[in-house]
Amino acid sequence: MAVLIADADEPRQGGADRKVVDVAVGVLVKPDGDFLLTSRPPGKAYAGYWEFPGGKLEQGETVEQALRRELIEEIGIAMGAVQPWKIALVDYPHALVRLNFCKVFDWTGELQMREGQLFAWQRLPVAVRPVLPGAIPVLAWFAEERGFSGATQLT
Repeated sequence: MAVLIADADEPRQGGADRKVVDVAVGVLVKPDGDFLLTSRPPGKAYAGYWEFPGGKLEQGETVEQALRRELIEEIGIAMGAVQPWKIALVDYPHALVRLNFCKVFDWTGELQMREGQLFAWQRLPVAVRPVLPGAIPVLAWFAEERGFSGATQLT
């Protein structure tokens, strides 16, 4: 698995031997193909950047369990079936993160931004900026799946 290095010119906190942080990420897709992006809340690394919702796995949680918990906590929805999709390793200055992306086509409840973040339903190319480096691979995967010809202009 290739490692995406974000902000390569910045020092890495914790050095070369830092632990990988597992994160469950929900890629919510509506029947028309639009997908949900949310902004990172104030006070977090990369605040204001747009990403797919999700969060860190807690001790003993599976990716699916963590994603179910995170979607309720962050955006107030209960997810139905989940489809594990792809995994990406992103080396951020503040953390080495393994992103476990899952497609979600089924959920109940109305979106509630419980952490002060914003949300936007998007399609390619996305209109919101800036996009978190860890979200960029998803946009490329969508472009590949959907035969999007502007693959170099995803954001």
